[in-house]
Amino acid sequence: MYANGHVVTGLMEQLAPKKYAVENDRIGLQLGTLQKPVRKVLVALDVTHEVVDEAITAGVDLIIAHHAIIFRPLAKLDTATPAGSLYEKLIKNDIAVYISHTNLDVTEGGMNDWMADAIGILPEGRVSLEKVHEERLFKLAVYVPEAHAEAVRQVMWAAGGGTIGAYDQCSFNVSGMGTFRPGAGSSPFIGAAGRLETVDEIRVEMAVTESMLRKTIKAMLAAHPYEETAYDATLLEREGKSLGLGRSGRLMEPITLAELAERVKVAFDVPFVRITGNPEAEIRKAAVLGGSGARYWKPAQFAGAQVLITGDIDYHSAHDALAAGMLLIDPGHNAEKIMKQQVTQWLSERMTASKYATEIIASTINTEPFQLA
Repeated sequence: MYANGHVVTGLMEQLAPKKYAVENDRIGLQLGTLQKPVRKVLVALDVTHEVVDEAITAGVDLIIAHHAIIFRPLAKLDTATPAGSLYEKLIKNDIAVYISHTNLDVTEGGMNDWMADAIGILPEGRVSLEKVHEERLFKLAVYVPEAHAEAVRQVMWAAGGGTIGAYDQCSFNVSGMGTFRPGAGSSPFIGAAGRLETVDEIRVEMAVTESMLRKTIKAMLAAHPYEETAYDATLLEREGKSLGLGRSGRLMEPITLAELAERVKVAFDVPFVRITGNPEAEIRKAAVLGGSGARYWKPAQFAGAQVLITGDIDYHSAHDALAAGMLLIDPGHNAEKIMKQQVTQWLSERMTASKYATEIIASTINTEPFQLA
């Protein structure tokens, strides 16, 4: 059985929730329909005529790309223009286009983490350069008969509750006495209709992020023995997990700027990089940001990085950073193509786990517009 288009993009939204995107970013379905079975998905960095031709040849129903094909509202659709003819080709071949852009950059285990992993930035102590989204934190409390408290705790933990920083399976438990009187027409787990009952209960409470709250409540209700479950979820004032653009952290070992530049070329499969500063400078802490990140050299330096690795660095930003003692490595915007294999693998694993026959393939088209002359 093939997955419906909504199922495929729903999985993408598990990886990169839409709420993580920066304001006014062009994400989600941009062309076509998801109301159809999807036999094959093509994952691409950019959607060009060459990429669409590749999709047509491969029998693709849906393209998942990083860069949008529609940037602003269309006043008209002239198929004689380059953009119009691209849209026409997609529509005539019934190929939908779905975009996952800054939400994929921001999410944990997304673009910027893939880039950080590739160049050897350790995950421990890794921070973002600019906060985009903060996960609100809730305290979920539920009253459970003593004999069932452990089972309810376990399912709540498994659903994502009780994680605080590097710690999981966190909870607080208080013993007490619960009272209730089942009404007419009820089917009580304990006691009988019309009779006041007292039960030894445990108040189980744990911290739950907003994104995991609904899932944790659902799991808790399914495991709870009572017909009517007493629980509450309270928004906490304490700061939740912060998610943002870019990543900064310590490298696995000290390395020179020249050596790091070579590592970047291999990691991002680019023929050359531009660097500023002394090639022999020792680098212990680095920052990376996919796409155009010239303006982030100051946040990177504030985070303690000695070098920022990003694309599209302009002349004046390079001078400003160099004067402030900040080193730069520019592998180009196309370095983000690392997402093609990563998204393909992530989606393929979930298609297999869900027993869908939908095939996920990575585009083989090189969409780098620049050549060395």
